[in-house]
Amino acid sequence: MQTANTPTRHAGAHLERPDKLLREQFSISDLTSEFDCTARALRFYEDEGLVAPKRVGLTRVYSKRDRARLAWIMRAKNVGFSLTEIREMIDLYDLDDGRVEQRRVTIDRCRRHVAKLKSQRDDIDSSINELTDFIKQIERLEAEG
Repeated sequence: MQTANTPTRHAGAHLERPDKLLREQFSISDLTSEFDCTARALRFYEDEGLVAPKRVGLTRVYSKRDRARLAWIMRAKNVGFSLTEIREMIDLYDLDDGRVEQRRVTIDRCRRHVAKLKSQRDDIDSSINELTDFIKQIERLEAEG
């Protein structure tokens, strides 16, 4: 749960965040700085087919589409989706149906993921309670001598 005291990981990873400078192209350093990720991570996403920068000589040039996909990747990764799940959701964008299917699938997956996280939280709370009770038992035994 995100609270005022919880740091936001990859704070730049917003889905519909427009580029303030209205650029059409981005360098690897532009994107690593904006999304707080490494150049190695960007190259990995390229190797995985998640982004597809053009090459100008040896330099990678990222498009607005690559930037949007990277925002998607970072947000989804932040909340625990696997790269396979991310790829499946991102690739639905290419269906050319106005992103209807992408949104439907994403909402469904997010709801299932929320349910899974809530279950994990319940398991963690249960473990914490059990450990706390165990500590109290040991402390009582220790106090009794």
